[in-house]
Amino acid sequence: MQKLLLILFGVAAMSGTARAQARVTATHRNGLVESYRAYIGEADLFNSNGVRLTQPRQIIRQDRANFHQYGVRDRGDETDSFFADPVNRQALEQMLRNGTMTRDAANMIVRGNVWIDVDIYGSQGAGRWIDVSVSD
Repeated sequence: MQKLLLILFGVAAMSGTARAQARVTATHRNGLVESYRAYIGEADLFNSNGVRLTQPRQIIRQDRANFHQYGVRDRGDETDSFFADPVNRQALEQMLRNGTMTRDAANMIVRGNVWIDVDIYGSQGAGRWIDVSVSD
C-alpha cells in the first residue's frame, strides 16, 4: 500500500511539473518578425569614418545604416521596417550573437560582394535574435 501511495504521489508531482512547463512554453511566443535580403557591397565594408569593418555583425549593421540612414543602397537590396529604427540597428550586433550564422557565411560577408538573407525573430515588437545566411 505504501508503494502504491508513493507511485501515485510521484505521478501527481510529475503531472504538475509538466503542466507548469507547458505554461512556460505557451507564454514564450518568439516568432519571425520580418525577413529581408540584402547585397553586401563595397560601401557596406566600411564604417562612416572610412575604417574597414572586420566583423560580420558590424558589416550587416552598416548595411542597414547605409540603407536606412544614409540612402546608400545596392541594387536589389530589400527594405525592412525593423532596422529602420536606429534603436533596433543598435541592437543588431547583440541579436546576431544570439542568432545563427555559419562560419563560411561569416567569412563570405567579411569579403563582401555577397547576398545575405536575414530573418528577424522576437516578440511584441522587440527583437531577440537574427539568423543570417548567404545565398546566390
